Amino acid sequence: MSLILQNGRPADADLRADKERRCYDLLDSLGISYQRIDHERADTMEACAAIDEALGAAICKNLFLCNRQQTVFYLLMMPADKPFKTKELSAQIQSSRLSFATAEHMEQYLDITPGSVSVLGLMNDHGNAVHLLVDEDLLESETVGCHPCVNTASLKLKTADLFETVLPAMHHTVTTVKLTGEG
Repeated sequence: MSLILQNGRPADADLRADKERRCYDLLDSLGISYQRIDHERADTMEACAAIDEALGAAICKNLFLCNRQQTVFYLLMMPADKPFKTKELSAQIQSSRLSFATAEHMEQYLDITPGSVSVLGLMNDHGNAVHLLVDEDLLESETVGCHPCVNTASLKLKTADLFETVLPAMHHTVTTVKLTGEG
């Protein structure tokens, strides 16, 4: 897999999926600089590691979660190398019985599919049904990596741009959590 880091919007953006194009439109409209790598669908940990290395950004796990009743939804961003323990997160957000949300809910609220979960999907959550949770360690990184709502490209953004400009433009706020991987 040849991984080439490029600046900004792809030249063939008009040929790409609408949801990917909308990500570039949003970032460009906000004047956000970003770098991009186009790649094959990453189905193995080795492929993901190669993409992460080429991107050179803090790569995160993006987990789409819900409560037991499937009435409250969360997008959790956390460092990729940190283990996720539902009990630890549940205690911090006062939500018992967290589990992974369904693919149908991902599509409904974020216009994404499994394997493409991304903070940029929040641009499609116009009713603010999804609560963004971010591990505090991720906020310490200078840059963050994410998908443009498809898993055949990855973006590198400045962390400050994402949290100070992009998220407010999407009308979403952040709840910071402290995950240790214990509990």
